Amino acid sequence: MTRFRPAGTIPATDGASATTGGALTASIRDVAGHAGVSVGTVSNVLNRPETVSEGTRQRVLDAIAALGFVRNESARHLRAGRSRTIGLVVLDIANPFFTDVSRGVEEIANAAGLAVILCNSDDVPAKESAHLDVLAEQRVQGVLITPTADLSPALDALRSRGVPVVLLDRRATGPDQCAVAVDDVLGGRLAADHLLERGHRRLAFVGGSSGLPQVHERHEGVELAVREACGSDDGLTVMSPEKLTVAAGRQAGEQIIGMPAARRPTAAICANDLVALGMLQEMVRHGMRVPDDFAIVGYDDIDFAAAAAVPLSSVRKPRHELGRRAAELLLDEARNEGHRHEQLLFEPQLVVRESSMVRRPGPARKGTP
Repeated sequence: MTRFRPAGTIPATDGASATTGGALTASIRDVAGHAGVSVGTVSNVLNRPETVSEGTRQRVLDAIAALGFVRNESARHLRAGRSRTIGLVVLDIANPFFTDVSRGVEEIANAAGLAVILCNSDDVPAKESAHLDVLAEQRVQGVLITPTADLSPALDALRSRGVPVVLLDRRATGPDQCAVAVDDVLGGRLAADHLLERGHRRLAFVGGSSGLPQVHERHEGVELAVREACGSDDGLTVMSPEKLTVAAGRQAGEQIIGMPAARRPTAAICANDLVALGMLQEMVRHGMRVPDDFAIVGYDDIDFAAAAAVPLSSVRKPRHELGRRAAELLLDEARNEGHRHEQLLFEPQLVVRESSMVRRPGPARKGTP
């Protein structure tokens, strides 16, 4: 996978040598002079080798090796109107969920002869817009993005210039755009139903304050399940940390432990596994037994969930497949004039592990919190 960094070499698009840190970089003219041929002959060896005699071709190849010439693919493709790259903008590269998604994207891109420019927005709209501007300047063939809460006008600007944009882990707002997402309302219901069936009647949902639709949908699913089981959502405590991180999970755990026992939740559904792992750490630090005293369910089912000291129950999303399918849709839109937009919606699965397995006493359905 390619992470974008400002290039240290200035492209010698006019055939002149370029410098990097004071060192000369051989140009196509240098190769031609060394081999005793024209610049056009060198170009033919690079692009149409079958049109050049074997002896001449070998002289050019020897000159390339002797001078350490590297062809300027960037300049060549920018002149053609687009590069051999696609952009991938994610919310938080520190979250292993996006690492797995990125591997799926990379797999499809590499098979198509493309590199991936990976950008991290940190869930900050201004940073996201800056990344999109850079990707436009790089003439990427398309952009995959998990956007911040509000869709950036820069996305519409890209599309108006003919650059395909596919929403990743986010539903499209209309039929004129491709998107790959997960049914997060269902995911929230799966997590809540699991805890309710085990007798829990005071639940916490730990989401985020940024307004991400995915988190809102998970909350909606939890709320629907609680109302159906209990007749109201009075027993649901909603917590909204600023970021969905391990530190936020620790803070939420500390807040729960500090609540009066009579209204303290007995289980939590966390908007992602990082928050759930932080909460697990805090509960263990305070001597709370998980799941006997407090049950926890995460979301995404990253690899660390199963490897935790108390293996974490989690709602699994098809991370790798999300990346693959999004990349396939993007390349089809970029290369196929007959492309038809698709909005793919995957179903999540609940993976039950030790953090929520013990059944607590309590009414099965329609209980009072």
